This record gives sequence, structure tokens and C-alpha cells, in this order.
Amino acid sequence: MSPTATLESAAERARARKAVVAASLGNALEWYDIVLFGFMASTITAVFYPGEGLANTLMTWATFAITFVVRPLGAVLIGNYADRHGRKAALSLTILLMTLGVFIIVVLPGANTLGVSAAVILAIARIIQGISAGGEFGSATAFLTENAKRGKAFYASWQVATQGVAMFMAAGIAWLLTSTLSTEALHSWGWRIAFALGLLIGPVGWYIRSKMTDTPEFEAATPLERPVATLFGTHFGRLITAFAIIAMATISVYLITYLPQYAVQNLELPAWAAFPGAVVAGVITLIGSPFVGMLADRVGPTTIMIPAAIAGILAGWPIFWLLTNNPSIAVLTICEVIVGIFMCFYFAPMPALLSDFFPVEVRGSGMTIAYSFGVAIFGGFAPLILSWLVGVTQVLTVPGFYYSVLCLFSLIAVVTARKVYAQR
Repeated sequence: MSPTATLESAAERARARKAVVAASLGNALEWYDIVLFGFMASTITAVFYPGEGLANTLMTWATFAITFVVRPLGAVLIGNYADRHGRKAALSLTILLMTLGVFIIVVLPGANTLGVSAAVILAIARIIQGISAGGEFGSATAFLTENAKRGKAFYASWQVATQGVAMFMAAGIAWLLTSTLSTEALHSWGWRIAFALGLLIGPVGWYIRSKMTDTPEFEAATPLERPVATLFGTHFGRLITAFAIIAMATISVYLITYLPQYAVQNLELPAWAAFPGAVVAGVITLIGSPFVGMLADRVGPTTIMIPAAIAGILAGWPIFWLLTNNPSIAVLTICEVIVGIFMCFYFAPMPALLSDFFPVEVRGSGMTIAYSFGVAIFGGFAPLILSWLVGVTQVLTVPGFYYSVLCLFSLIAVVTARKVYAQR
């Protein structure tokens, strides 16, 4: 590439920055709602699945997981739509669907009013959100990288930074409400306030996205008639590798989401105990991700992701051994911060790696499908699987083993991307 090929005009830089704002608002709404549902799991159980016991907890986590079950459907539909009609159209659709799902949850009466119907409607709202979320990551990442002429990893890292914003906000609001409201007030109306705050993002995000033009790379390409069929027929190896790469990134997010209920049920810590660490992890992700993205532009994403995955493998069990042998808010906070650091260094370079992994004609489909299947299997089901494993084995360190196994899985995939597919 010639030196002039990487030159960037002021207008192109402005366009890339506007793309960050447009993509980040919708991404923040998606992740705020998803992470908040996990942090408010105990309250959700009391409102929609009243009663005590493992079965009630598993019902809550099953409702949490249903969003991820339908993500692949959203990925296929919206990813295909993004590759045929443009990134802008797909992003406008995803934010409208996510806002609708949040609205239903905010106004939905609990089981005491509607009985079993409350849980059914809650599941429907989560399905709508899952379809939206299925198309969000790939469309937004393509929108960011295809609008950037230089510094693609830096711009793509804002996908992860806004997840840090979402985690920070969700944990902070859940912490505030849990520690200041009575149990009755929290179960009656307090939890609704937390979800209602997410509605403020939706209209603003949709307006900004609707005013953006599509990306230069997409407009220069010739859309395929059947991008999903081409993806599976021609790029299946890349799709499977991308799916495995996602494992460590998503388990890091949902391990932090799972810890509040884990701490209450297994360590006898107060309900707010896990929130300080989650807030700090969110701040680390928000601040650190752009810097890691800039580093990835210089040395390549895999150069950063491989050491991060190795660290996750080695630290998984010791983190939970330390926590279970020293059950305190301080130790829990330290453990969450450690996972947050791993997440930042592994997750921040990942969107740029995945964007470069697929040709522009199938990029939206490739990233949305790989990401949605990865998040569904490794992330959405993680709290359900971990709750079940702890309940069956009575081994409180089993989440650490699970984390290490998924980090190993991702390490193999990142090395494959580097060696087989010549990704930096």
C-alpha cells in the first residue's frame, strides 16, 4: 500500500467520528438492557417467578437466555438485510426493535397481577430484543470499520467501549437502587426505573442513525443476491473460526453479570456486593478499549488477544479459589476488575479482527451470525449453566474452570486466524 493510500481528509475523519456516535448509542442501549437484566436477576425472579429454590432462579436465567436463543435468527435476517440494503438501514431497524422490547418490559405488570401471562409477555419482549441484538454487532462493526480509512481497530474498539458504558451504568443504577430502596419498593417500582432509563437512548440513537449515509465500502461493492448462502458455501471455515474467537469475549461479560446472584446465593454477601467491581470493570473497559484499539492498529489484533487469552486460562480457577476462600466485597471487587482487564485486552481488538476476516459482500452476515451464535452459546447460557453446575456439583470454583476452558477454545481460534487465515 502506498503512503498516500492511508491519508485521511478532515471530512473523512469527521465521518468516522459521526459513525462512532451513531453506532455507540444503539450499542449502549442493547448492552445496558441485557447487562441490567442480569444485575437485577434476583428482583426479576421475585416479580415474575415468585418463590424460592433453584427452579425459580433457573427460570429467570432461562428468560435471560431466550434473548440469545433467537439471536441467530436476528443475525441471519438482519445480517442478510445489511449486506443487501446497507448498514444504515439495518442499524435503524435494530434500535427500533430494541426500544420496543425495553418499553414492553417497563410497563409489564408482574406475576401477582397477570399470573403466568406476565412471564410469557416478558419472554416475548426478550425475543424482540434478541432479534434486534442479533443484527446489531455485525452491522455496527461494519459501519464503524467501513467508515474509517485509517485506525480501523481504534474506531471498532468503541463497540467494546460502549459496552463498558453500559456495564458502568447498569451496575451503578442497580447498585444505587438495591442499596437505597426497600425490598418492597425495589420489587414494586424501583426495577422499572432502571429499565426506563434505557428508553432515553432509543429515540436519540434512531434519529442520529437515520441521518447518516451508508458506508463508502458498501456503496462501492456489488451486493450479493444471497449473501448468507455465499457465506456458508464459500467462507464456512472463517465463520467457524470467528464463532470460536468470540467465546472469551462474551464469557468475560456474562461472568461479571452472573456474579451478583452468585455472591448472594453462595457467599452470603449483600445484594449490592458485586456492583462496585462491575462499575470499575465498566470504567476500565470504557477508558481502556480505545487505547487497546490504537495499539492493535500498530501491532495487529491477534498480537494482543493471544496473551490475553493465555492469562484468562491461567487465572480462571485461582480467581474463584481466592473468592470462595476469602468471601468479601473487597475480594469480589478485585476478581471482577481482573476479569474486566482481560475483557478489555481481548475484546477491544476483536471487532476489527472480525471485520477484516470477511469480504465486504458478506461482512454483515458473517459477523452477525458468528457473533450471535457465539454470544448465545458462550454468553447467554453462561449464567444458566453456571448456576446449574454449582447447584449439581456443589463446587463453588466451577465457574473458574468453565472460564478457563472457553479461554482455551478462543486461544486456539485466534492462533488459527493468525496462522491459517493470515490475520495480524
